[in-house]
Amino acid sequence: MDILASGHEQVVFCSDPGSGLRAVVAIHSTALGPALGGTRFFPYPSEEAAVADALALSRAMSYKNSLAGLDLGGGKAVIIGDPKVDKTEALLRAYGRFVEALGGRYLTACDVGTYNADLDVVGRETRFAHGRSLAVGGCGDSSVLTAFGVFQGMRAAAQHRWGSPTLAGRTVAVAGVGKVGSWLVDSLVEDGASVVVADVDAGAVERVRAEHPGVRAVADTAELVRTPHDVYSPCALGRALDDDTVAVLPAEIVCGGANNQLAHEGTAQLLADRGILYAPDYLVNAGGVVQVEDERHGFSFARAEAKAATIFDVALRVFAAADAEGVSPAVAADRLAEERMRSVGRLSTIRLPATR
Repeated sequence: MDILASGHEQVVFCSDPGSGLRAVVAIHSTALGPALGGTRFFPYPSEEAAVADALALSRAMSYKNSLAGLDLGGGKAVIIGDPKVDKTEALLRAYGRFVEALGGRYLTACDVGTYNADLDVVGRETRFAHGRSLAVGGCGDSSVLTAFGVFQGMRAAAQHRWGSPTLAGRTVAVAGVGKVGSWLVDSLVEDGASVVVADVDAGAVERVRAEHPGVRAVADTAELVRTPHDVYSPCALGRALDDDTVAVLPAEIVCGGANNQLAHEGTAQLLADRGILYAPDYLVNAGGVVQVEDERHGFSFARAEAKAATIFDVALRVFAAADAEGVSPAVAADRLAEERMRSVGRLSTIRLPATR
C-alpha cells in the first residue's frame, strides 16, 4: 500500500501500549476547513486492513462534507480492536490525547463501534471531540439525522425515477437495521412503504419488528437481495454492492446509509448499465455530519434538520447533472464535490489581516 500516493495530507499512527491503543488517523483534505470524520472501533484482521479503511473512509468524508455545503475537510480514525472487549476509559482518553496533539486539524465523532458516551470520554482529553451526549451539550445520536438524510435522498430518487417524492406503495429492502437502518425503517413505514429487512444481529431485527409488526424479515442479505423490491438500501458496512449483488438486484433504486458501498470504481457503471438509479452514499448519508457540525455552534436540532433536508435538493441536482453529462450519479456527485473543494478552498489563499 502506497500511502504517499493516496493523495492524503497526513496519516498518523497512534500507539499506547499501556492502554492497548492502536489507532490510525487519516486526514485526506483540509481545503475547506478542519477534517471532520468519525472514529471507527473495529477488529481489523491486520494493520494494513485498518489503514486501507482509514484512507478510503477519510477520502469519502472530504467529498461528503463538501457536497453537504460544510466548511470542513475530510478525515477518519480507526481504532484496531474489539470494542466489546478492548474499549476502556484509559484507551479512549489516550486516543483523545492523540487527537488533541493534532491541534484541531482533525475533528472526531462517532462511527461504527463508538457512541456518544465514548466521545464524552475522549472529550475529557481533547477540545476536538464532537457528537457528544445531550447531557454535556452535545448533539446526541447522529444516526437520527443520518437516517433522515437517507430518507430525503430516497425521496429524491423516487421523484427522479417515478415522478413523485414518496415511497408509498413501494417495497424497500433494508440491509442492516442498526442505528441508522432502524430510524430509516420508521420513516419508510410512516411514508407508506412496505419494508423487508435483514441483519446479522437477530436482536436488531426483533426490535424493529416489535416496533413495526408489518415489517418482513429474511434470513440474510443474500436472500434479501433476491427478494422482490423496488429500492435496495444498504445500511451496514461498506462494499455491499459487489458484482454478484448488482447482477441479481431487482431494485430500480439503490439508496442507503452505509459508507463506501461500491466494491470498486466500475460498480457505479454496472448499476447504470442495469438501469438502476444509484444515490451516492456520501451524498445521502451526510445528515449525521450535518448534525455533528452543528454542535460546534451550540446545537440546535431544528437548525441541523433543516440543513439535512437540503439533501433532497442536492440529490435532484446530482441526478440531473448525471443525465445531462451522460455519466453515473457517482461521477456527477464527485465532480460537484471536487469543484467546491477547488473553488471555495482556493479562497484560503487570500490572506486576511492578523487578529490579536
